[in-house]
Amino acid sequence: MAESIDPRTTRERIMDAALNVFSRKGYHETRMDEIVEEAATSKGSIYFHFPNKEKLFLALVDQFADLLERRVTEAIAGQRGMHRVQTALTTVLETFSKYRRPAKLLLVQAVGLGSAFERKRLETTDRFAALIQTYLDEAVAAGEIAPVDTTVTAHAWMGAIYNVVIQWVYTGEPSQERILSALVPLLLKSVSGEERA
Repeated sequence: MAESIDPRTTRERIMDAALNVFSRKGYHETRMDEIVEEAATSKGSIYFHFPNKEKLFLALVDQFADLLERRVTEAIAGQRGMHRVQTALTTVLETFSKYRRPAKLLLVQAVGLGSAFERKRLETTDRFAALIQTYLDEAVAAGEIAPVDTTVTAHAWMGAIYNVVIQWVYTGEPSQERILSALVPLLLKSVSGEERA
């Protein structure tokens, strides 16, 4: 079978195919041969890019995290302080909503798949907590919120976001509108502190 000249195109086609097959069959039931067939490529081509199924799945996690970070970064461009925080939270939730199938695969199916997946999940959580912490630090520096432990706060927010998104991915409830109207104000209120003169 003829391969595309551009290896990035082949890699992207493989990842798209893997996402489709993993979404239909789950991680454990998916065989690399099924991804080969779905991608309309050769087994050698897949193994050139991904030495095994685990590495392919972890690449999908990275791809989704990159997409999420890119969307947040674009959404907050030109904003400051708490506006950045609010926009970042809203963008994260909207992105999970728009990309529900990969979110379900990567958030739900990755749980319990072993230490490599757990390390990747923690790495991704830390990555987004660091982003949130940066925005909170800016808001503290600007005097928009009282000084708080931004590291702990950012991780607590990630936990809240993760749990609400997992519930939504599994059941479709609460709706995105309910999540946005309840969770975002709740998180923002958690750092508003006492009113200052």
